[in-house]
Amino acid sequence: MSPHQHNPQRHSTRPRPRQPSGGALIDEQGREIPITEGMIQKACRLLDRNWVAAPRQPPTASRETDD
Repeated sequence: MSPHQHNPQRHSTRPRPRQPSGGALIDEQGREIPITEGMIQKACRLLDRNWVAAPRQPPTASRETDD
């Protein structure tokens, strides 16, 4: 098989939302809570909803300090 042929047996699947991502949180009782794809997606949606652009500021002259 040449490198340019498609192999139908090989599928790449996205992790399911409940699959651990490899990281973990430690709760108040010291228990390790695996971080899941769903947790990451939820956090990103929350950030997207609450994101506010920083106010534009006029350009400032370069700051040179005399040491």
